Amino acid sequence: MREQRHEHYYTPEPVSLSQPLIYEDTLRRMPLKFWTDHGVFSRGHTDPGTEEIITAMDLTGARRILDLGCGYGIIGIAAALLAPEAQVVLTDPNTRAVELARRNIETNLVTNAEVRPGENFDPVLDEQFDVILTNPPIRTGNAVVFALIAGAAKHLVPGGRCYLVARTKQGARTFAGEMTRHFATVTQAGQGSGYRVYLGVKE
Repeated sequence: MREQRHEHYYTPEPVSLSQPLIYEDTLRRMPLKFWTDHGVFSRGHTDPGTEEIITAMDLTGARRILDLGCGYGIIGIAAALLAPEAQVVLTDPNTRAVELARRNIETNLVTNAEVRPGENFDPVLDEQFDVILTNPPIRTGNAVVFALIAGAAKHLVPGGRCYLVARTKQGARTFAGEMTRHFATVTQAGQGSGYRVYLGVKE
């Protein structure tokens, strides 16, 4: 039981007992349903940071969107519905989260999104995106989040946008500072519930 109790949501193969749970939420005026489970981030409710990034993100003109570390798919699904002309790719290393995200895409009748398993940017290799969205795994440490920020800059087209959300008390300003090393401009795009959303624009 100790191993299950300390299992993290970024564990590739969760061993905790699977007990799927569905809940409903309204995001950007869109009524949505999400299947969640043990062993994934924010079981049974929408994380406040996720709410903040969905509220803040501007997907105008985007044709390719990446939800990096998608969990069970909330951000990517919202993005796909808000930008129906875009193709959205969702990625996550957690196999249970990947299956839930695929199920949630079907549940919410999303036709312009796909989910790929894998860590960091491995599932998208040399692909480029107009917008990258991420609620990063802060508990993995700053080095991991810094690597995601650097990778995001490499996987964006010129003028591409990266939205990152983090809890203010867990180093949000530190991550914003790191973003300034990789993006032409970095601004705060949103704030609420103890979280900050930063927008980095590639030169």
